[in-house]
Amino acid sequence: MSKRFFLLMATLLLSACGSPSILGGSPDVTLVAADGLPEPTRVDLLSSNRPYLIGPFDKLKIDVFGIEDLSNKEVQIDASGRLSFPLIGVVEASGLTPGELADLLENKLQGRFIRDPQVTVNLEETISQVITVDGQVEKPGLYPVIGRMTLMRAVATAEGASEFAKLEDVVIFRSVNGQQLAGLYNLKAIRRGTYNDPEVFANDVIVVGDSQARRLFQTLIQASPLITTPLIILFRQ
Repeated sequence: MSKRFFLLMATLLLSACGSPSILGGSPDVTLVAADGLPEPTRVDLLSSNRPYLIGPFDKLKIDVFGIEDLSNKEVQIDASGRLSFPLIGVVEASGLTPGELADLLENKLQGRFIRDPQVTVNLEETISQVITVDGQVEKPGLYPVIGRMTLMRAVATAEGASEFAKLEDVVIFRSVNGQQLAGLYNLKAIRRGTYNDPEVFANDVIVVGDSQARRLFQTLIQASPLITTPLIILFRQ
C-alpha cells in the first residue's frame, strides 16, 4: 500500500476521535477524544485505602524504647530499598509496612543485643507516590515520582529501554475519577518532536513494548501504523 493511503487512513482515524466510539466492536473498550491522558485527581493520587509500603528514599525515625543510643534515629532508605541500623547492619526495608519493619528490627535485636526490644518506626518524609515501569526496559520496577516526571524520564529511570524494545508501542495505564484509561504513545515520535513528552503521575503503570498491552490498540494500529498523536481508550465498567 502507498504512503498516501496510510496518511489518508490516519486522517480518517483522527477525525473519528471527535466523539467516543467503540474500539474493535468491544463493548468494554471505547476510543475517546483527547490529546493525551487526562491528569488524575487528588483522590486518584492518594490511594488512602492501601497500607503504606516503605520504598526507596523514604525517611524514617526509629526508636528502641529505653536505649538512648538507639532512640530518635533518623535513617533514609537507599535507592535499592535498604537501610543501615546500629548493631544490625543492612536491612531490606522496601515493600514492608512500618509495623513490619519494626517487628523485623525487634527480631534481629532480641536476645543477641537486647533482652526484650520494643521498636517503633515512624515515617518522617515519605515518597508514597510511585509509578510502575514494566515491559522491555532494563530494570522494571516501582519508581518514586520526584518533581515533574515525564514518560521519557520514567523510561530513563528504569535504565532505559532494552536493545530490541518496541519504542512505538508504549502504553500508559491510568485511573481518573474511577475510570480506567490507557494511552498508546510512540517514544520515537516524541524524540522527533512529533508530539510532546507526556507527564506521568503516581500510580501510573507504563508498559514498554509489551504485546498484551499493544493488543488493546490492535484494530487502530492495523488500520494506521502511523501514530502521530497519542491514542486514548476508556475501559467501560
